[in-house]
Amino acid sequence: MIIIPARLNSSRFTNKVLVDVAGLPMVIRTAKRVGLLDKVVIATDSKEVMSLAKFYNIESILTSSEHKSGTDRINEAANLLKLNDDEIIINVQADEPFIECDVVETIINKVKSIQKNGENIIMTSCYKEINYNLADDPNHVKVILDKNSNAIYFSRAKIPYHRDHYETCVFYGHLGIYGFTKKSLNTFCSLQPSKLEQIEKLEQLRAIENNYNIAMLKVKSKSFGIDTQEDLDNSLSLFKLKII
Repeated sequence: MIIIPARLNSSRFTNKVLVDVAGLPMVIRTAKRVGLLDKVVIATDSKEVMSLAKFYNIESILTSSEHKSGTDRINEAANLLKLNDDEIIINVQADEPFIECDVVETIINKVKSIQKNGENIIMTSCYKEINYNLADDPNHVKVILDKNSNAIYFSRAKIPYHRDHYETCVFYGHLGIYGFTKKSLNTFCSLQPSKLEQIEKLEQLRAIENNYNIAMLKVKSKSFGIDTQEDLDNSLSLFKLKII
């Protein structure tokens, strides 16, 4: 199941999940984008979003307005929906209206593999190579990996710092898509929000601070999360010939 967390209020971009993206509200475009892969449910704190979802024949569920992260929101939704512990749950952010379906499918397949092999992984996510200038943007989260392609750290800062030849350093940009089983999702959300999570405002740091592994997959993608009006303008320019 794909669950899309859709909080109405956003400190950086007011009501961004409702903004028009080439004729559709952003959250609806995201839901339709991934709807061929699996069942989609929008988890929201807004009756307005629920009404929109109903209009476009997309299932939605009302969740608390008190959640501090999207993952906490989808966990409430998964519990309300009474999903089984082995159900695969994919968290696709509402602000990813141009995410490629093959990227999401890669996450789904990895979670299936983790289930089959009994790997000690709490969640799966993905990254792509980004250039030096894009790595400067704090809205584009960076990740560094260990030799097993598990995440060591995520940051809004430009990491790693290459002291000698900074311009030639390879940077990995994180894509905000997460794969869980229902059981691992519950485990993650049973953890208290961590210090680093609260500083960076990156919920995935909660897992790392509690010594859990996050499996990372390298993908090719032109998509990026839309956090500002400038992001939206850039994405519409980039994808104007790819609207479906």
